[in-house]
Amino acid sequence: MAKPGKTYVCAACGALSPKWAGRCEACGEWNTLEEQAAPAALPGGMKPAARVGGQKLDFVGLEGTSPPPPRVATTIGEFDRVLGGGLVPASVVLVGGDPGIGKSTLLLQASAALARAGERVVYISGEESVDQIRLRARRLGAQGAPVALAASTQIGDILASLNAGPAPALVVIDSIQTMWVEGIESSPGSVTQVRAAAFELIRAAKTGGFALMLVGHVTKEGAIAGPRVLEHMVDVVLHFEGDRGHQFRILRGIKNRFGATDEIGVFEMSERGLAEVANPSALFLAERRGNISGNAVFAGLEGSRPVLVEIQALLAANPGGSPRRSVIGWDSGRLGMLLAVLETRCGLKLAMNDVYLNVAGGLRVNEPAADLAVAAALISAASDVPADPEMVFFGEIGLSGELRQVAQGDLRLKEAAKLGFARAATPKRVAGGAGRAAPPTGLGLCEVGHLTDLVALIATGQKPGRSRNRDAE
Repeated sequence: MAKPGKTYVCAACGALSPKWAGRCEACGEWNTLEEQAAPAALPGGMKPAARVGGQKLDFVGLEGTSPPPPRVATTIGEFDRVLGGGLVPASVVLVGGDPGIGKSTLLLQASAALARAGERVVYISGEESVDQIRLRARRLGAQGAPVALAASTQIGDILASLNAGPAPALVVIDSIQTMWVEGIESSPGSVTQVRAAAFELIRAAKTGGFALMLVGHVTKEGAIAGPRVLEHMVDVVLHFEGDRGHQFRILRGIKNRFGATDEIGVFEMSERGLAEVANPSALFLAERRGNISGNAVFAGLEGSRPVLVEIQALLAANPGGSPRRSVIGWDSGRLGMLLAVLETRCGLKLAMNDVYLNVAGGLRVNEPAADLAVAAALISAASDVPADPEMVFFGEIGLSGELRQVAQGDLRLKEAAKLGFARAATPKRVAGGAGRAAPPTGLGLCEVGHLTDLVALIATGQKPGRSRNRDAE
């Protein structure tokens, strides 16, 4: 009998290689190839059975409509918001996040809420015992919810149990890295086991019609551990982020086949678990002080939700010739670009200063619309003049210092007016273009065309007048 061969699989992308190498040729990652046993060959050199003929496909046109997928609400508004309105039957959701961030707490709360609503929910843990989960449920006040609880890591036992009982509405697996499939010669958490276990569970969810939630570990870089193919196999990918020393938690949608991506849900961690934050803007600005230089309020947009956050900048003299650039919650590359534009186009001397930039509240800002708010905070810190505390900022800055329009300006202005801000610094609106709607009542617009105008506005401490309707000019 021939000795079974060996192959190597990349832990980052799942690509196969006949021999080990330090670098994966498919994705370029280093030290990600793991050994796995090659599938046994069929006796007599037989090839896998090939289908001589197949069934004819029925092609259809692009016209026509289909009803929206049914939803099962978890009654947790922020969770349902990120999912697109609730759980879709026969869908698969992958939830990732740092250890201790609250993934298991969130899913246990969602499972208890759904079970109280009359749905059958199965919660299977491979990391904790039943007593540990009961202890957490007692702390969350969910001990009375009729959740079917079990602790197991064997996929065969899990599938047999799901097939034997009544059909569930939701199955939670915590976590996919602890599951293993019998007959595969590799340890739990390896690429082969994760991919095989996920495939078996996803196939059961699609045939059984229940929603499946998988908890995934993350790497030290913050990406979901395991092969990248795991994210392609599921329907929804959610990332739970935040600092464990901070009370805020952000549930961010990375992929959603049934709803919008880049949607966020905001939670606050307390002794009773995760509490929803219906108005995150007010929470992020609750501890803001308006008469301090280096602060500016950014009117951002996360998915379809406008969110106002505070941008904080601090400059410290560093005559040593090696200034430091420290950024929390924003792109360090864009900070370097803005510093270069402020020096070259506006004449500010920032090269010999350490620059510290922070997005208050633990939120991660990814959109270029934050350029104007960051620039305002830097100009305020450099001139030691506080920015207008009743003004919000949003807009993209180009390399020549010009300001450019960003999407959904009306939503940002409405959120600023709702929270009591009196003025908004925005890029100049193009005649006949988007964003020409009148600003909300009581909100004044300060349209900035170039970054030098912003320097003059903050350094001189000017406060523009009340709302003007530029369309009538």
